Amino acid sequence: MHNSVDNPKKVVFLTGTRADYGKLKSLMSVLVKDKAFEVYVFVTGMHMLSKYGSTHIEVERSGFRNIHKFINQNEGDAMDQILVKTISGFSDYIKEVQPDLIIVHGDRLEAMAGAIVGSFNNILTGHVEGGEVSGTIDEIIRHSVSKLSQIHFVANEIAKRRLLQLGEPENSVHVIGSPDIDIMSSDEIPTIEEVKQHYEFDFDQYGILLYHPVTTELDDLKRQVKFLVDQLIKSDMNFVVIYPNNDPGSDIILDEYKRFAGNKRFSIYPSMRFESFLTLLKNAAVLIGNSSAGIREAPHYGVPSINMGTRQNGRVRCESVFDVSIDSEDIQSELKKSLAYNGKTHNIFGDGKSAPQFHAVLSSAEFWKQKTQKKFVDIDPV
Repeated sequence: MHNSVDNPKKVVFLTGTRADYGKLKSLMSVLVKDKAFEVYVFVTGMHMLSKYGSTHIEVERSGFRNIHKFINQNEGDAMDQILVKTISGFSDYIKEVQPDLIIVHGDRLEAMAGAIVGSFNNILTGHVEGGEVSGTIDEIIRHSVSKLSQIHFVANEIAKRRLLQLGEPENSVHVIGSPDIDIMSSDEIPTIEEVKQHYEFDFDQYGILLYHPVTTELDDLKRQVKFLVDQLIKSDMNFVVIYPNNDPGSDIILDEYKRFAGNKRFSIYPSMRFESFLTLLKNAAVLIGNSSAGIREAPHYGVPSINMGTRQNGRVRCESVFDVSIDSEDIQSELKKSLAYNGKTHNIFGDGKSAPQFHAVLSSAEFWKQKTQKKFVDIDPV
């Protein structure tokens, strides 16, 4: 192996949301256990906002050392302004740490900032879960991050094929599955009784509402969320409601959620510890909204999901995902249909062994010989 205990490789993980932290945590943990690596964590974005639950606390409680916290936004900042601030803060940080590798995840602007800084400073950058599609600005960000990164850790062969279509060299793409499956399949998650006690709700049967803004449809967002809230109040089901991400439009959603106040069938939380959320999901009757959790994590547990609108367009679908247009009167019947779902599980995002595969790739001497200069690979050589 190229690196050693005497000369450990410095790996910086950048996390901006509770969602990407859930994906990165198992990868961070596996490197922490190996003295040939030094793990650094740059915590920013939603993690730093008290409005969304100050989830940087969750990162700190996980026991990682070398944590750097950076506030990258104020209320009302536009996405491009936040991107600029994140680039500036992360650039200063990596000048100090001088990492050998930067790891970013997914399709958030923080990932784009990390990949830009890595690319412009000639530092190897690894992108987790590139090559996937969705129906919003997120997809453009995801593909841009892939083009700025030299190494790719993807969930499946479909994602790999898309990266090859984007001109990435085949030896730079590693299929390791979706890293959160590692935690989903482990014994780290609490019992549902523990989750109910900690978050103080006591529903026997419940659904989860997780609805994010679609940044390309902000003009219609208020109508969409009003309709959704109307439908859930009209149903006779209990719901655990979790705040949206902090994209533009989140305040519109939160204003509508105020209508749940005082209704005993709804418990609302700014965020939830990742392991607790997995337990919540595993025991839910249904997940409704437009979160990728309905497309990826819910099918793994055999939990049906009602996917609303365009946010997850193009994503791989399982039979447990029921697609509904945003203003469909079918929501009530879809809720009833989901309650009758047979609980069949689906495993299309890996086998829960992403972390050891990730570790094996980074432990190879060949890995550290990769050049930061990229070259486009034509599918059919010109």
